[in-house]
Formats: sequence, structure tokens, C-alpha cells
Amino acid sequence: MQQILVIDNDIALCQLITEYLEPKGYKVETAYDGTTGAERALSGEHALAVLDYAVPGTSGLGLLRHIRAHSPLPIVMLSARGDDIERIIRLQIGADDYLAKPFNRLELVARIEAVLRRTQIYLEPARKMIVVGDLEIAGLTRTVRRAGEVVKLTFIEYSLLEKLLSPPGQILERARIAKEVLHRDLSPLDRSIDTHLSNLRRKLGHKVNGGERIKTVRSVGYIYASPNGGE
Repeated sequence: MQQILVIDNDIALCQLITEYLEPKGYKVETAYDGTTGAERALSGEHALAVLDYAVPGTSGLGLLRHIRAHSPLPIVMLSARGDDIERIIRLQIGADDYLAKPFNRLELVARIEAVLRRTQIYLEPARKMIVVGDLEIAGLTRTVRRAGEVVKLTFIEYSLLEKLLSPPGQILERARIAKEVLHRDLSPLDRSIDTHLSNLRRKLGHKVNGGERIKTVRSVGYIYASPNGGE
């Protein structure tokens, strides 16, 4: 049974989330302050954390940064603020998904299950090493190295990079990213794909072989530069 950690000082909301998730087969643990939440999030006992923006003892963003600096634990953030800027900031810092309050319980469960599906690669058989130019990807450990240096990626960033490199030099459509990486249908107003690509470019370096490492194909998708510098 997978265990979900809910970090939120709203006791009633935590009880509702528990009621939503337990019938789906999840075990739910709650933490009502940032100190306890951080300790439990780094325990290695949970499959995913649901984190509220306003947590006593620290800011939700501060707690997100702390967890992400020490653990790849998948995180779905909740907030009463649902504007695009807030969403982008949270995704840039390392949240795997974001849901504005008030939310539909079915959507919350769907988002959690989608994020968990992305992380199932850890449980799959070992994958072969992928080497493209200055990048090396070890499938078993999900370790990415650029010119020999380890690059820390989130689950989504890793999955996105893997899709871009399978094989390089071919267009990866936005609809495919939404379906195979985010595990949901493409929405014209959802800018999370762009945010994850921006993070990936920043971490890997924008340029390779004198050109763009990841190119945008307007209104279609993205393409990773082939090893010989062509498309």
C-alpha cells in the first residue's frame, strides 16, 4: 500500500483528503506544521506528498525547496491562489504538479495518480545507458551526467529528457508530452510543459555544438539536437 503524506494545518481539509484517498487504497499520514512535515517528507516512507502553500513554521515554497534539495519525493502543491504566475513559480522550484483551492476531489485523486504513474519507472527493470553527445543517462539509477558532471532532475524533467532522446533529432509533440509525461490530455491554457522545458534547458545548458540543445518547433513541440549538430 502506497503512503501519501499531507502537509497542511487545515485539519478538516486533511480529513477530507484522507477520505478521498483511503478508498482508493492509499494510506494517508498528516503533518500540521513545516518542521514535522519536512522530517516526515525526508523519511523515505512515502510515495508522494501533498503540500499546502501556507504551512505554519515555514512557507510552503521554503519547505518545497528544502524537500527538493534533499529528496526526489514527488510533490503536489495546493494553494488558494491559482494564477499562472504562482503555478509557474511552484513548478520551477520543483513541484511535480499544482492544484488550486477549492478543488474537485476527483481531480485531486487524478493528479496524484498521474504523478505516481510517472515515478513507476523506478520499479521497472533496468534500462540501458543512453549516450547522446555530452549527455549520459543511466536508466537503472536515473542518473544524468553532462560532460561527466551529475545533473539533478525532477521526475518530470527526467522523463521529458528521456522522451526527447528517444531518439534525438526528432520532434516530440506537445500532445505526446502531456499524455506520456504528464499523464493527462493537452490543455491549451496549461503552461506547465513550457516551465518544465525551461527548467531542463537551464540545468543542461542552452547550447550544445554551437547551437540550441532543445529547440522549440512552434505550435508543434520540441526537438533535441542530434549528436552531429543537425536535426
